[in-house]
Amino acid sequence: MQTLHGHRAFTAARPCRGLRQHSLVVRSAAAAAPPAAGSKKPNFPFVKIQGQEEMKLALLLNVVDPNIGGVLIMGDRGTAKSVAVRALVDLLPMIDVVEGDPFNSSPTDPKLMGPDVLDRWRRGEKLPAVQMRTPLVELPLGATEDRICGTIDIEKALTQGVKAYEPGLLAKANRGILYVDEVNLLDDGLVDVVLDSSASGLNTVEREGVSIVHPAKFIMIGSGNPAEGELRPQLLDRFGCSVNVSTLQDTQQRTQMVLDRMAYEADPDAFAASCRAEQDKLTDKLKAARDRLKQVKISDELQILISDICSRLDVDGLRGDIVINRAAKALVSYEGRTEVKLDDVERVISSCLNHRLRKDPLDPIDNGTKVKVLFKRLTDPEVQRREAEAAKAREEAAKKAKESGTATGAGRPAGAKAGAWSGIGIPGRR
Repeated sequence: MQTLHGHRAFTAARPCRGLRQHSLVVRSAAAAAPPAAGSKKPNFPFVKIQGQEEMKLALLLNVVDPNIGGVLIMGDRGTAKSVAVRALVDLLPMIDVVEGDPFNSSPTDPKLMGPDVLDRWRRGEKLPAVQMRTPLVELPLGATEDRICGTIDIEKALTQGVKAYEPGLLAKANRGILYVDEVNLLDDGLVDVVLDSSASGLNTVEREGVSIVHPAKFIMIGSGNPAEGELRPQLLDRFGCSVNVSTLQDTQQRTQMVLDRMAYEADPDAFAASCRAEQDKLTDKLKAARDRLKQVKISDELQILISDICSRLDVDGLRGDIVINRAAKALVSYEGRTEVKLDDVERVISSCLNHRLRKDPLDPIDNGTKVKVLFKRLTDPEVQRREAEAAKAREEAAKKAKESGTATGAGRPAGAKAGAWSGIGIPGRR
C-alpha cells in the first residue's frame, strides 16, 4: 500500500475507485471538554524546576512566539527534560475549539480550521464552541507514519462504502505542543515529516483516493540523550533552538529539587495547589507577552550584526538569522519591553546557533562557546581594543624583521632564518 507523505500544496478531494462516490468523511472526535477535577494527576509545577535556566527560557520563548520553530533539548538522564515539557502545558491558556472537531479547529480563525469546519464557516453556519486545555501530544518511538499523519478508515470504507479519514497525531497536536522524547532514536523519515508539518503549519494526506489538507500548527519539542546518538544536521537545522542540559551541581538547588519532588510524590494535588499563584502569575505574563510581541522593534544595526555573525560562522541557510531575530524579540516581549538591545541578542544567540555549526570531533571547544567568543569579539570594546593592539604589534614586528633582513643580507628571501642558504651565487650548469 502507498505510504503517507506530508506536502504543503492544497489538493481537492478525489473519488476512490471501487467505492460509491460519496464526499470525504472525517471521523469525528468526542466533544472537547476540560477534564474533571481530580481525574488526572497534576504535572510537576514548572515554577518549581530548579536550575536549567537556558532550557526553561527556550521553552517560554517558544510559547511567546511559536514561529521560532520549537526546541531541541539534549542532556543526561534525570535532568528534568520531560518534566519541564509536560509542566509547560499547564502554563498555556484554555483555547476555544469547535465542538466535536478532531482538528481542534478555531471557531473564528479560518487558518486554524479543519476542512469540514472551514466548509461550514464559509456557508455561514454558527459554529458551536467549547473550551479545552492546550493539547500536549507525545509521539512514541513505535509510531508509524500512518498513525502520525492519519490514514483512511478501512472499516467505514468496507462496511459503508464511504471514504473516511481517520486523523492522526498531527491533527490532535494542532494549536498545542507535540513532544518527541528520545527524538534521536526516532526514524529520520518520521522526524522529517513532523518537522515539515511544524514548519508549514499544514499536513496533507494523499492515500487510496483520499486527499485532505488540515492545519497542523504546533510547537515541536524534542529531547534526547546525546550518548545514544545524534540527529542528522539536516534535521537539527529544522529546530529553532537547541539547548544542552546537565545534572545540577549546585548543592542548594539539588537539595531543593529533591525535597520538592518528594513533596510532590507524597501529595501531587496539594503540592500543585501550593504554587498555583506562581503558576497563574507566569501564565498571565506569557499571555501579556504574546499580546505585546507585535509592538517589539529591532534596529537595523542589530540585524546586520546578527547576519554578520552567522556569515562568519559559516551557518548554512538563513534559518539561523531569522530565528535569532524572532527569539530576541520574544525575549524582549516576555520581559515587558518593546525594543531589542545588544544584551538581548547575546542571551539567545547561542541557543539559536550552536546546533547549526559544523561539528569537528577533534575540536575541544563546543559550538556554543564558539558563538559566545565571536559575539564578544565583535561587540565588546575592550576585546576589540586588545585585538587591535595585538594586530598592531604583529605588524611592527613583521616590519622590523623585514628591515633587519634587508640590512643583514641583501636579496635574502623574506622570512628566511639567519645563516640560511639564500640560493645566491649558484654556479650555472656547463
